[in-house]
Amino acid sequence: MDHGGMSLPPPLGLSEIGSLAFSWVTTAILLVALALYLLGVARYSKESGGTSWSRRRTLSFVATLVVIFIATESVVGVYDMTLFYDHMIQHLLLIMVAAGLLAMSAPLELATSTIGGKPGSLLRTVVGSKVGEVLGHPITGFVLYAVFIPFTHLTSIFNVMLTHMWIHHVEVVGFLIIGYLFWRPVVGIEPSRHPLMPGLRLVYLALAVPIDTFTGLALVMSSHEPFPAYAMMGRTWGPSLLSDIKTGGSIMWIGGDLLMMLAMIPVVVMWVRDEDRKTKILDAHLDAERAAQEIPGPAEGPVA
Repeated sequence: MDHGGMSLPPPLGLSEIGSLAFSWVTTAILLVALALYLLGVARYSKESGGTSWSRRRTLSFVATLVVIFIATESVVGVYDMTLFYDHMIQHLLLIMVAAGLLAMSAPLELATSTIGGKPGSLLRTVVGSKVGEVLGHPITGFVLYAVFIPFTHLTSIFNVMLTHMWIHHVEVVGFLIIGYLFWRPVVGIEPSRHPLMPGLRLVYLALAVPIDTFTGLALVMSSHEPFPAYAMMGRTWGPSLLSDIKTGGSIMWIGGDLLMMLAMIPVVVMWVRDEDRKTKILDAHLDAERAAQEIPGPAEGPVA
């Protein structure tokens, strides 16, 4: 049976773990993105007088593309329209892992530093505009994340996506873009007019945890199949429709919260280091003041 223009895949088992949902279009986009990024890296080294672009950022971008490939073209992509829990794994890979790595690769900074001519001028104008400031604001990224997660999992848009592949593709792009905007202030690599101090980054992440928890729990507590398109597929293997939904909700709840907690670890380390640095600066300043106060003034001569 077809669903969204695709045939129902075979039952998921160990023999299917290595299966691929290979797409020439998706693969071409990933390869072009890699080529453009590497071209930007080469131009950055030339135009910056020999200063090399961070290898860590380049590796982060490569890792981003690898995770996107796994989420869309590996076995995860084969069953993303058939099993809800698999679809949830795909979403977490995209918005939590791939998008976070994308933020670590600083693509916008690389683009604004290396693209020349009118395209580069236009890009820098947009980034420096009020619109660019609003899009780059931490509140914008947080609000988009807080709205997009429940909207794409708890409303009828998910059912529509199951029957229209192009909407699914738009959704994948949406997860990457919104995820990038969400993680950008947390990573804090690219220049921003509204940077978050490490302590605020931790608060930012802590406030985002209930979003995944609420969405996941709402699905776990479902008493019926909320997406009729799954029933129309006629899948006769695997978990029941309701069990599939509950499993997917658990993945969103536990998996999403776990990934968010893991992201907090480097933020806490950064916060501790930042506070330690500030303490050392303050101590050095106080020591200098004490030393200045302890220096005796010039000796007074005998009174005539």
